[in-house]
Amino acid sequence: MREWAPEVTVDEALARRLIAGQFPDVAQESLRLIGEGWDNTVWLVDDQWVFRFPRRTIAIPGVEREITALASLAPRLPLPVPAPVFVGRPADGFPWPFFGARFLPGTEPLGLSEDQRAGLARRLGEFLRALHAAEVPDLPADPFGRADMAVRVPKAREQIAELEAAGLWHAPPSLDDLLASAAELPVPEPGVVCHGDLHLRHLLVDDTGALSGVIDWGDLCRGDPSVDMCLVWCLLPSRDEFLAAYGPVSDDQLLRARVLALFLSAVLALYAHHEDMPALEREALAGLERTATAQ
Repeated sequence: MREWAPEVTVDEALARRLIAGQFPDVAQESLRLIGEGWDNTVWLVDDQWVFRFPRRTIAIPGVEREITALASLAPRLPLPVPAPVFVGRPADGFPWPFFGARFLPGTEPLGLSEDQRAGLARRLGEFLRALHAAEVPDLPADPFGRADMAVRVPKAREQIAELEAAGLWHAPPSLDDLLASAAELPVPEPGVVCHGDLHLRHLLVDDTGALSGVIDWGDLCRGDPSVDMCLVWCLLPSRDEFLAAYGPVSDDQLLRARVLALFLSAVLALYAHHEDMPALEREALAGLERTATAQ
């Protein structure tokens, strides 16, 4: 069984029952499945509301953090993020809380041109500068060790080895030295509020390729800024404009972010390959190559 296999899947009938039973003012004239990720099943209701239903027990603390934190955090950020309007409780055999927020239009940044990628840098830098300056109480400190290279380097090696075994990608010889250098970095202090899982599936872009939102906040935590910077390596063609908008970033932070970009790109490539998502697979492999060969 794959790591992302659901424990509970909310189909249309169950989604309708849960929403109708707790939020009778939501008309439910239409329901459309718009996402099934690792942790949530997502239904678009009446082209206006997005309801997120957990799929795995491990996701519940994150859902509870989203419900608690996002409504107050959203107004302080320069890009739209989901702010819960409807908060649901366990019912009808569904064992967990869930929530509904206003629909944020946009798509994942797949297949963008180089100019479109470059155009993301300034707004991404501004967004992360605002997020990392925010205050959100009672957040866990980097619970998955994203910035702890003693944790992340072995995981990156493991995912890359699996990609190579599947014949999907081959690491350049220089990558081993890069990972060895990163493994020597100390564990940083968890100093800022972080999205915690900011990879390309959690960005939204509009039909021109401009940033339009940031979603999936279940890993919201306190961490090192590098936790949120993997896209600087795997999505952007250059780091300069991002850094000009964000502010100073140390070499150690950039190296931690690079290892995280390698890890997450490999994870997404394997996930997309097994789930038959060719556009995501191409994007993740391109991001992996971009990260591995960057100067």
